[in-house]
Amino acid sequence: MHKSIDQINQRIKEGSARVVTAEEMPGIVAELGEEGALKEVDVVTTGTFGAMCSSGAFLNFGHSEPPIRMERIWLNNVEAYGGLAAVDTFIGATQQSDTLEDQYGGAHVLEDLVAGKSIELRAISHGTDCYPRRTITTELLLENFNQAVMCNPRNAYQRYNAATNTTDRLLHTYMGTLLPNSGNVTFSGAGVLNPISNDPKFRLIGSGVPIFLCGAPGMVIGEGTQHSPAGGFGTLMVTGDMKKMNHDYIRAATMYGYGVTLYVGLGIPFPVLDLDVVRATAVRDDDISVDLIDYGVPSRNRPLVRKVTYAELRSGSVEIHGEEVRTSSLSSFRKARNVAQELKKWVESGSMLMALPTRKIDTVKSVHPMHETTKGPRVLDIMDRQVVSIAESEEIKTAAQKLLKGETNHLPVIDKTGRLVGIVTTFDVSKAVANPGKAKFVRDIMKKKVVTTTPDEAVDIAVQKLEQNNISALPVVDARQHVIAMLTAINLGKLFGGRWLK
Repeated sequence: MHKSIDQINQRIKEGSARVVTAEEMPGIVAELGEEGALKEVDVVTTGTFGAMCSSGAFLNFGHSEPPIRMERIWLNNVEAYGGLAAVDTFIGATQQSDTLEDQYGGAHVLEDLVAGKSIELRAISHGTDCYPRRTITTELLLENFNQAVMCNPRNAYQRYNAATNTTDRLLHTYMGTLLPNSGNVTFSGAGVLNPISNDPKFRLIGSGVPIFLCGAPGMVIGEGTQHSPAGGFGTLMVTGDMKKMNHDYIRAATMYGYGVTLYVGLGIPFPVLDLDVVRATAVRDDDISVDLIDYGVPSRNRPLVRKVTYAELRSGSVEIHGEEVRTSSLSSFRKARNVAQELKKWVESGSMLMALPTRKIDTVKSVHPMHETTKGPRVLDIMDRQVVSIAESEEIKTAAQKLLKGETNHLPVIDKTGRLVGIVTTFDVSKAVANPGKAKFVRDIMKKKVVTTTPDEAVDIAVQKLEQNNISALPVVDARQHVIAMLTAINLGKLFGGRWLK
């Protein structure tokens, strides 16, 4: 048994179509069986509401008198792209304010427009014969734009990695704040309601398919950037008219320590054509697994901690190495449910009909990393191989003598096997000398917690370690924790000309 798209649309027009949300579908299949569900249900609606950084809008302002060809454009002090013609622009959600930085950005401009607030347009130009005006400043409402078209290059991830942090330092990431020593787990996505989770083979999702986007009717353009369905990371490029959007389904936000993002409400209705659609839309949170990744490793290839399901993540805790760790969602399941329910009303009322893709989306593509023709500098390229170290059993006065030679301000402390066990600085020795009698040996004053680097580590990551720990040198260690070099502010100053220092 199967149904055609025309049959389903006819039922929608007649008001007799049975429409359910993806959250309801598993229960219906359990009660009626797959064939019973196929006969009973005509449309399944989905929804998600989460941070979708790769979002933005094309805007047309109309021509001023005299006209201007805008070369640099700011909306509420957020710079927009000026290379689209005289009075067109694209503003990205993550672009930050020139004055408020991460407290206001492109996402806030988009939300303010949809919320009915006015924004300041400021633009400059060098002036031409046909566009003589050089500057313009004006206040605009959404209704003043000729077009305000949201066009989001990458939305609605099929699934997203969960995150934890195994280091002993607090991390601020696009996955939120991660506590030290796996103190929490964050995740995103609507699981059972997520659009692509209900159509993982992209049979029904493709170019031209109608969607719900921020409360307005929208459309799938095609695959999104970084579309990688081979690994379960499909994405969508979508569009919609901002003038029809609802402020309830678009929210700007700042991820502390990371930057600006835009929360987007997005939903897709699926016509229930056959048993394959029934099976796909009967997915449960227990069926959807994601990778729990260690974000404490600053690399593209972060370590996998374990596999987890959305059911586990939404339960409030997951087990890591025998311990229960609390979970928290960066997206809103309640709002995702609202999206699916609102989309259900649209279909039931006949205001949205079903359509099959005019162009299919690739189901086997796998994303690849950036092609780098020039590798960034490694610690190996600039480290100082002349290491002055000291044994933990030596006296403090010996450390003072080594430091007084002026060759270094940091002495790596080693044990009998040559392994790094601590570090002593000029400041540590000065304090000990100023308080005689309280300590005699290096082991009494050394810092046992040493931040290190390796020869193959990227210099950018080493710089980040220095800044985050407010230190000016890193011992460079090998696999056996033997100190083979030092990386200091002097080394970095030669490479960057002192620009990394704040």
